[in-house]
Amino acid sequence: MRFKLILILSILLIFGNTATAEELHIIVSGKANHYTDQKLNEDNSGWGFEYDFDKRGNWIPFITGASFLDSNKQTSKYLGAGAKRRYRLGWSFSDFHLDAGVFAFLMRRHDIKNNDPYLAALPFISLGNSWAAINMTYVPKIGPNSIAFTYYQISFKLVAF
Repeated sequence: MRFKLILILSILLIFGNTATAEELHIIVSGKANHYTDQKLNEDNSGWGFEYDFDKRGNWIPFITGASFLDSNKQTSKYLGAGAKRRYRLGWSFSDFHLDAGVFAFLMRRHDIKNNDPYLAALPFISLGNSWAAINMTYVPKIGPNSIAFTYYQISFKLVAF
């Protein structure tokens, strides 16, 4: 609990000159495509949030967290922060855009470090409009027992401030 409090306070200090959030999103975790012949759970259902701070130019700083069923049908959780670069894709009436960014996070997984929190960072892309987006993250193989996969989520805007 103490570690989570320190992480949250650190994130708030990083983005400290932002008084209020711009948008709050609910995250619906969903699908993983594993690049292996092994039979793994690819229905990674779960819930989370994303809290987007005020834009700084074309960049949007954010905090995010989620809980979901992982590839081994165990509950995994993460909490982190990042920034995404927004690219407008034309159609102004729908605010259609592509975001590309990176986020660093603390994660707990049953099969990694015996469920102790560990720090990681990953790139992601997101394609959407002003009210919904599909997020995609590629997780590379990083050790002899790991498997590369692509992870998908859907994000829905709950409220704008």
